[in-house]
Amino acid sequence: MSETLSLPDVFDDILLFAVLPYVACVLFLVVTIQRYRQRKFTYSSLSSQFLENRMHFWGSVPFHYGILFVLAGHAVGFFMPQAILGWNASPLRLFILEVTGLAMALLALIGLVNIVLRRRANPKIRKVTNLSDWILYAMLLVQIASGIGVAVGHGWGSSWFATSISPWLWSLLTLNPEVAYVASLPWLVQVHIVSAFLLIAVFPFTRLVHILVIPNPYLWRRTQVVIWNRPRRSAGPKS
Repeated sequence: MSETLSLPDVFDDILLFAVLPYVACVLFLVVTIQRYRQRKFTYSSLSSQFLENRMHFWGSVPFHYGILFVLAGHAVGFFMPQAILGWNASPLRLFILEVTGLAMALLALIGLVNIVLRRRANPKIRKVTNLSDWILYAMLLVQIASGIGVAVGHGWGSSWFATSISPWLWSLLTLNPEVAYVASLPWLVQVHIVSAFLLIAVFPFTRLVHILVIPNPYLWRRTQVVIWNRPRRSAGPKS
């Protein structure tokens, strides 16, 4: 006997995959614009690099490179799903793509864990870390960890992303959400999707807004050198 969805299940699917995306995107646009107009100075990563640099490097650099690669892969799957399916027609190319994506996600996770540990371990940095920062880090951990879980537990995600997630996202853009594309996906995949839109919703309230500032030479600029402007202590009276 085929399984039928109950009314609460249908309602939950509509709420999570047809309503939440639009609410998240409206919040993103409205609050981002309002924040830029009223508090332009806060469009910054509020970097604490000047307080401590060594562990900052091993957290921030791996996280940024890893997450940018993963986001680029998702963007390609969204805009060019047929190209992804064509690439994946070769088992070797599919394997290379999957392993590379997983490696970059692990790199981002390692970087994020180092960022959190650094902010917990250094008293000076902990003082400049507010509640919204901890919430953001927790949400990023859930997002990246769930993505890694999907990659490990539900393999060949690049292919089913192109055949399920991409059509659903395009249906959202055309204001005709087809939740059937994602309603039957494994629960961990759905957690990853919902977590992504929750991140979009809180984005304008956090330090993440700094990625909207163009140009952003963070990834290729030279390491900052901080020189403390303190008067030198006198070595004693001159003879």
